Amino acid sequence: MNVDGIKKGIVLDHIKAGRGMDIYRLLHLEKMKCSVAIVQNARSTKYGRKDIIKIDEMITLDMDMLGYIDPNITINIVENGKLYEKKNLELPEKLTNVIRCHNPRCITSTEQEIKHTFLLADRENRIYRCIYCDVAHKEQMVYY
Repeated sequence: MNVDGIKKGIVLDHIKAGRGMDIYRLLHLEKMKCSVAIVQNARSTKYGRKDIIKIDEMITLDMDMLGYIDPNITINIVENGKLYEKKNLELPEKLTNVIRCHNPRCITSTEQEIKHTFLLADRENRIYRCIYCDVAHKEQMVYY
């Protein structure tokens, strides 16, 4: 399979296999006017299998959301057809409006304008706690 390189844009690499379409939807890439390529289940010496997204334009990315979904993602910035900058993600210490609190008694359930904010409580188990009600949230595919 051959997917053309890009002249100026972003390549999201080392996405956990199967998560590429989730990221595509969360970044609203279907609304882009530029070319977007998704490669699924590509071979990876480091991870076995991976997904890749190539965006033929510079866009603003929510690094916290991407780090939460998969902290192993590598963001490659391409300019003039060459790698200009490489960014490695990590699990963010704080999440705002990335996940929602599932506690029905939390103030975020009744007050619509309050931001859903979580702090990382356990990095190894990927557990976040709501700053308002302290309810633990373990990673699920429930994004804002």
